[in-house]
Amino acid sequence: MRKIFFHFALGTLLFALSFPTHAQQPTKIPRVGYLTAVSLSANAARIEALRQGLRELGYVEGKNIIIEWRAADGKPDRLPALAAELLRLKVEVIVSGGPTVTRPAKEATATIPIVMTFDNDPVGSGFVASLARPSGNITGLSTLAPDIGGKQLELLKEIIPRLTHVVVLGTSTQAGNAQSLNEIELAARAFKVQRQYLDIFSRNDIETAFQAAHKGHADAVLVLISPVIFSQRTQIADLAATNRLPAMYPWPEFVEDVGLMSYGVRVTDLDRRAATYVDKILKGAKPADLPIEQPTKFEFIINLKAAKQIGLTIPPNVLARADKVIK
Repeated sequence: MRKIFFHFALGTLLFALSFPTHAQQPTKIPRVGYLTAVSLSANAARIEALRQGLRELGYVEGKNIIIEWRAADGKPDRLPALAAELLRLKVEVIVSGGPTVTRPAKEATATIPIVMTFDNDPVGSGFVASLARPSGNITGLSTLAPDIGGKQLELLKEIIPRLTHVVVLGTSTQAGNAQSLNEIELAARAFKVQRQYLDIFSRNDIETAFQAAHKGHADAVLVLISPVIFSQRTQIADLAATNRLPAMYPWPEFVEDVGLMSYGVRVTDLDRRAATYVDKILKGAKPADLPIEQPTKFEFIINLKAAKQIGLTIPPNVLARADKVIK
């Protein structure tokens, strides 16, 4: 009986040892951090675009990739602590929701790869050495397309043929702002339009700017992108409507918040494309070797309710070119 038991135990042991050791080890699931300055709900469309891009590459959240979602909820001073939290979680990549996030992420780590979903001017911001060879631990996508300002002014001129004076709202300390202004100036000369630039550094500057626009008999407003302007987009759109000033905005969110129209980079496309950077890095690529991509898709959106509110008729040929019309 003992002999039979011995042979049985030996057989069981040999059977167990016949399986490779590595088969018993669980597959490591990559952990990615996502950091945004606004709330996750405010960034819902962009987050879904990133998820879509990851799904297209075969990633299923919770199955073969873990994403740590962190949001500062409109409080930029929280970003350094949130970035540090992602480091403690040992994420392999940090996806930055924008320039406001990229800087604290960069200050938190010089080794963990950072993927920018967008930046107005990555070189001017000091995030990368060049678009072709970033050189550090940061790569991703840029919204850098300086000719956008000229196209925005051209659309305003088509909608308002009598346009002779346009007020441009921007933030001079914002990377890419000067380049956009130069392009607008070139277009303004070509269309014989006077350009008046007004700086927006805080919420208090917005009402003052519209008072100046009214005093100067401006025919329209052209808005450039910056964190402070984006955060106060509803106030800007409301004041433009109150002053019956047609306004051109850089992002769709302004138009969804009762703004008249927007023309600019399709930012959700950049978020979707950011997934390819995450994929390449997880497979061993170095951020320094991944060139910064520039935008290839743009969108033009018109809000007819906003047009009616200020008594503006949009020409049919312009409406036909819109990617989306809000009625």
